[in-house]
Amino acid sequence: MRQSLTIATNAFMELVRQPVFLLLMTSSAAFEIFLATPYYFAFGDEPKLVKNSTLAVMLLAGLFGAVLSASASLAREIRAGTALAVLSKPVGRAQFLLAKYAGLAAALTLMAYVNMVAALIASQMSFDVYGDTDLPALGFFFGSVVVAYGFAGFSNFFLRRPFASDAVFALVVMVSVAAFLIVEFTTQMRSLGEMSRVDWRLVPAALLILFALWILAALALACSTRFDMIPTLAICSAVFLLGLMSDYLFGRHAVPAWRFELKEEASNSQWSERQRALLKEIVEKYDQDRSGKLEAGEREKISPQDKARLARAGMGGAWWASVLYTVVPNWQLFWLADVLETGQTEMASFPWGYVRGALVYTVCYVGAILSVAVLLFQERELS
Repeated sequence: MRQSLTIATNAFMELVRQPVFLLLMTSSAAFEIFLATPYYFAFGDEPKLVKNSTLAVMLLAGLFGAVLSASASLAREIRAGTALAVLSKPVGRAQFLLAKYAGLAAALTLMAYVNMVAALIASQMSFDVYGDTDLPALGFFFGSVVVAYGFAGFSNFFLRRPFASDAVFALVVMVSVAAFLIVEFTTQMRSLGEMSRVDWRLVPAALLILFALWILAALALACSTRFDMIPTLAICSAVFLLGLMSDYLFGRHAVPAWRFELKEEASNSQWSERQRALLKEIVEKYDQDRSGKLEAGEREKISPQDKARLARAGMGGAWWASVLYTVVPNWQLFWLADVLETGQTEMASFPWGYVRGALVYTVCYVGAILSVAVLLFQERELS
């Protein structure tokens, strides 16, 4: 246990000492704040546009951060031979790989926190066509960045400490302080005298994106057991794009067709007489209000035996689509920006039950990917 914790801590510190990690964290957070400064003329949807854009920046920054961090944490160590030196001690390969993932996930969580705080600040700074750029808030945020970098420069010059890691930790603290000052001491006006407020629902929305980043990190780590940074980035980008289109490419073929045709008289002419008779029998069996059709909630009550009968009748989803729909992660499950369109801003109004379900999905998916990664790493020759 102590060895795993040491490897995870070393992996985490190694990542935060990377200048590219500091640059990615700072640039993504600064760009989120910048998104709240221009005039958009979006017919009253400017705040929604800003919030959606900040979440998109957080997701893309995490994608590059996961790939770069995984390559720096594992692929470079394999290539340099340091992984072999660690594994020469009483440390198993599975233990080594899982500890590396823990350090990688912790570094991504730190980056996601800074991006989330920047998104919260941007949600208050956003304004519509009758507003104006919140210059005091802009000064607070970029002043905090300057202070963080100044502190890191001071510790590097006088104390000989690593600049990048000190800047990362100082940035976490100073951005949090800046967020407090902006919320407490700045105001932003919108049309009709409305005061702009922080949309706290961005916190659970950012948690969902963090779950997606954990999956990307596991995928990048699995690829890093065999490939360098560029092939890993290409594979992760391809999986990311496929996951964005998963519903269209695989979902519509994987979902059984009878879910949309459970009526007493199916209007779809593709069904044969035998299939129509089976549909009618199923509807009569589960139709509680005798309306001649099954609503979405009633469809879920169909027994596995009847679902199997429908599948044997040729009314199930395509097997290949079901396999691909399961294997390829569906990133749309982690994107709930549409919930932010309503006028509410409290976290309690967000569907937290969905967040818990997404966490379970993430844990299962990460476990599956890491299992494959361990198998790939067990067979990798280290020299």
